Amino acid sequence: MLRLAEYIDATNLKAEARAEDIEKLCLDAVKYNMAAVCVNPYRLALAASLLKGTPVKPCTVIGFPLGAETSRMKRIQAEEMLKKGALELDMVMNVGAFKDGDYELVKKEIKEVLSLKQDFSFALKVIVETALLSEEELKVVTRLVSETGADFIKTSTGFASRGVSLRDIEIIRVSKSEALKIKASGGIKGKDWALKLVEAGAERLGTSNPLAVLGL
Repeated sequence: MLRLAEYIDATNLKAEARAEDIEKLCLDAVKYNMAAVCVNPYRLALAASLLKGTPVKPCTVIGFPLGAETSRMKRIQAEEMLKKGALELDMVMNVGAFKDGDYELVKKEIKEVLSLKQDFSFALKVIVETALLSEEELKVVTRLVSETGADFIKTSTGFASRGVSLRDIEIIRVSKSEALKIKASGGIKGKDWALKLVEAGAERLGTSNPLAVLGL
């Protein structure tokens, strides 16, 4: 039987999120045995302290939400967050560089963050922002992310014109390496939609509505 909670990254990346909002998110995630809690860097220390000793992984975002920082800035931010207790990082790729055709820069920034695995144990999810890509570009970037050795390719920040679609998942599934996992995100607000995404191939679901997704 599918345990939907184990697919969920309970997320709150709102600028106005208060400490009490993060606390509730973490308590709910632990109560229902969700996969991770994803919060902004400022809130990571709080989330990590609340999740300590539980199976739920503290997660934060890097280069969020535009991905337009330099590779060095992303690596520095990633290292600081890992030191503060992150076990998962969701990093926005440099979409502008990808659009320029500078695939080597995109690969380089991903690999620079992955190099931190020499000193830290963590999973890296690369956000490609599918709303901004053509179908052909999504195929290309999926192959590119596969080549870097990243753990996940993630569809969306939730800040673009749309979130994940089934077509996104279909394209990623047929274009990725066997090892690369898929995180669907953006606009996941109900259980039926979440189940369709899992059936299509998503292995994680990023949602700011985790209880609604569980039908609670």
